[in-house]
Amino acid sequence: MLTADLNAIVLTLQLAGLSTLLLLLLATPLAWWLARTHSPFKGVIGATVTLPLILPPTVLGFYLLVLLGPNGPGGWLTESLGLGLLPFTFPGLVVASMIYSLPFVVQPLQQAFAAIGPRPLEAAATLRATPLDAFFSVVVPLARPGFVTAAILGFAHTIGEFGVVLMIGGNIPGKTQVLSMAIYNHVEAMEYANAHTLAGGMLAFSFLILLLLNRMQRRPDA
Repeated sequence: MLTADLNAIVLTLQLAGLSTLLLLLLATPLAWWLARTHSPFKGVIGATVTLPLILPPTVLGFYLLVLLGPNGPGGWLTESLGLGLLPFTFPGLVVASMIYSLPFVVQPLQQAFAAIGPRPLEAAATLRATPLDAFFSVVVPLARPGFVTAAILGFAHTIGEFGVVLMIGGNIPGKTQVLSMAIYNHVEAMEYANAHTLAGGMLAFSFLILLLLNRMQRRPDA
């Protein structure tokens, strides 16, 4: 396998791992709020979170490029903070991946939180547990399958990204060239053997992810 392909694989795994970790930190309070709130803004925020599911990746990537570019408010903010511009950098890929994979992490957590219901929290309150204590000692253990599913889906979805990473990161070898871009490059160069190797690996990975999720759903404790 070419060195460029190995670099793309390593970069993709780093991107997926970091994005999933940050997504879990961001999506947990958001999913908890969506599962319990009666706010009139719930529908708007829920639709915004879900939007990447139906929005073409190139459209999302384009608007992120505009938002984070030198003339966008995001670009102005990052430059004023001394962070520079995010497009065509690895941090830019992380931001784009988090936005694109957000519904794949929020929705399993929201469903897991909603399934718990109010009674376990009411029981914890009678034992004088604070809301934070009740969340970590009661909600998190009960929602463990939701956390596992959210982490798996977020990681797997980031692995397979193409349109968003192309728009916001370009195709810079060793810097922003991820696995999907490496496959595209091989196909463009008619290097089908190398493309088969990488694409076959992604196919096997995707199948194993689906098999794992199906087995988790069959488990009585899931």
